[in-house]
Amino acid sequence: MTTPFETYITKVETDLRGGKATEHTYRGTLETFMEALERGIEASNDPKHIECGAPDFIVEKRKVPLGYVETKDVGEPLDKIEKSDQLKRYLKALNNLILTDYLEFRWYVNGEKKRTIRLAEIGKNNRLVISPQAETNITQLFGDFYATETPTVSTPKELAGRLAGVTHFIRDRIVDVLKSGEPSLQKAFEKRFNAFRDLLLPALKEEEFADLYSQTMIYGLFAAKLSAPENANFTLASAYQYLFGNKFLRRLFSDVSEELDEIEIIRPYLLDIISLLNRADFQRILAEFGKRTRTEDPVVHFYETFLAAYDPKLRESRGVYYTPEPVVQFIVNSVDHLLKTRFNLAWGLADSSVKVLDPATGAPRGAIKQYPKGKEGDSKVSSMPQYC
Repeated sequence: MTTPFETYITKVETDLRGGKATEHTYRGTLETFMEALERGIEASNDPKHIECGAPDFIVEKRKVPLGYVETKDVGEPLDKIEKSDQLKRYLKALNNLILTDYLEFRWYVNGEKKRTIRLAEIGKNNRLVISPQAETNITQLFGDFYATETPTVSTPKELAGRLAGVTHFIRDRIVDVLKSGEPSLQKAFEKRFNAFRDLLLPALKEEEFADLYSQTMIYGLFAAKLSAPENANFTLASAYQYLFGNKFLRRLFSDVSEELDEIEIIRPYLLDIISLLNRADFQRILAEFGKRTRTEDPVVHFYETFLAAYDPKLRESRGVYYTPEPVVQFIVNSVDHLLKTRFNLAWGLADSSVKVLDPATGAPRGAIKQYPKGKEGDSKVSSMPQYC
């Protein structure tokens, strides 16, 4: 009985010897081969995804993304492709990726090359000379590829880097969709683009919307995960339930859960983020993050870390730098003391006549918590992060 490998290699050779094959010719053969190697595997070769700069194949099992495959024509120099901007973007955003020219397969996990195998060399008259152990090696490679889980992250920097990579990738896909001219692709994002302009920024441009939307989606998932109970079944469809304090985010993710097909173009990458967050060691991440920032609200203060990884220039232009909480506490208490001792305001900052102007209202800063008046000297001042 013919094995999937034998069927695959025979068909590749037949097309190669025909002399008219292109990169696209072999895709159906590879799709059939990948799906034959393990039951339940679905290798989706959606032209809409490819047109928008996504990898050629999304490999799923029961609608859960396992990894991605980028194909090039037989004989294309993969060393050169490996150094291209396209592959660099893929490696930064996608943790499980195969690059292939249909005869050589390079497997990358978390941005690092893990294994390279070659099935055959092209001989005389375009006949394939099969490499020793080729069938065993390719079967093992795809078995490991299918079994690879999203890596566990355990530091703020590592988590920010992974989130930023996927955010970049989704942003670029949305820009491509809005500029593609394909009505079926544009419809869902034009709807959201118009909603953002109507509700938030009337002068918003397409590129700005793509940046804002992708950041909102990814960082919103992060915020939702931190708000979810520790043992909750955290999914893309349920994320909105944990965004208690922000009606806009809650509505945005509620739409995602109800209209998933409308944003199919970015669904696999959002699911990758869900997998990343579910496997993140938040106990270690928050412990380290708390030591560094001395803050009680990681959702607010982690944004500095995230933005430093996502777009350092944007971080600088927006002034997203958070003053350590002990410094804020010192400043607030000092001003409170001066108001009481130099200006004879017994309630200090809590006095109703005092107005506080923060010139940097775009970022969280120390805020005054005013307590009901009691006897003189009972006023309290605390610094607490605010969404401004």
